Amino acid sequence: MSFNKIIAIKIDVDTERGTRIGVPNLLRLFKQLNIPATFLFSLGPDNTGRAIKRIFRSGFLNKVARTNVIGVYGLRTLLNGVLWPGPHIGHSCEKILREVQEVGHEVGIHCYDHIRWQDKLHVWSREEVFEEFKKACDEFQRIFLHPPLTAGAAGWQANAYSLAAYDAADLLYASDTRGVYPCFPKVGKIQFKTLQIPTNLPTLDELIGRPEFPLDLLGKHYLGLLRDEVVNILTIHAELEGMKYFLFFEKFLKESQRQGIQFQTLQKVAQQYLGNVNYGSTIPVCTLKQGTVDGRSGTLAILE
Repeated sequence: MSFNKIIAIKIDVDTERGTRIGVPNLLRLFKQLNIPATFLFSLGPDNTGRAIKRIFRSGFLNKVARTNVIGVYGLRTLLNGVLWPGPHIGHSCEKILREVQEVGHEVGIHCYDHIRWQDKLHVWSREEVFEEFKKACDEFQRIFLHPPLTAGAAGWQANAYSLAAYDAADLLYASDTRGVYPCFPKVGKIQFKTLQIPTNLPTLDELIGRPEFPLDLLGKHYLGLLRDEVVNILTIHAELEGMKYFLFFEKFLKESQRQGIQFQTLQKVAQQYLGNVNYGSTIPVCTLKQGTVDGRSGTLAILE
């Protein structure tokens, strides 16, 4: 496939605060600029405060310092699930979630409980993974009145069990990974049928606060990373680009449009790839491995 420069924006919505404040901010911006996007929601309890257990993970404290976590998430969110029960996002923000679909954006699953998926997936049994993903699917069905077609895992945490759960749910595609181009994932000798569309641009929280990436030059840096031989997949966060870094993101989008860059949903990207199979095109198979990404703590799913 050949492309002009295209960006597909995937919004990971991690918290109740991001859903309540960040998502409406982004909806207004996307409406103003006529940009379609893919929103992936955390649908269960917001237990963000339990992330404190990552304090001993390599690179975690450095990221906390760089990204001004308290300023981004707010103190109350950082105590959710610790000093008080985490608010249930699907119940408390149901109207906002439905509005995203009603105005024409793509909606999908980020997770049920963000902290549980990000921190526990690697130790769960197959049954536990399927059970957790079913909770998200059931809540998605309750809110949107149809089954999900896509998911993008919390913290880019994916393995053979989660890929099998996606296949069982008959998703059109997923976006759990970091890589270069869409492909079918393989773990060991097992190839899975759900197309993976990996994020192939760095995320804002991987760059901000680093002296080599001053904020006033980051938009130019992102534009310099865009390629025309693949769709550029940009993952943003409702809590960052939708809130604290909203003005930066607005300026970046306007400059992108000024340069003639086009925007698509990930669903359209998936349909283009899967549709081309019928015309003799082939989709590559990539091995899913656990690896690291510069600027992010811990390991995550990478396609090679």
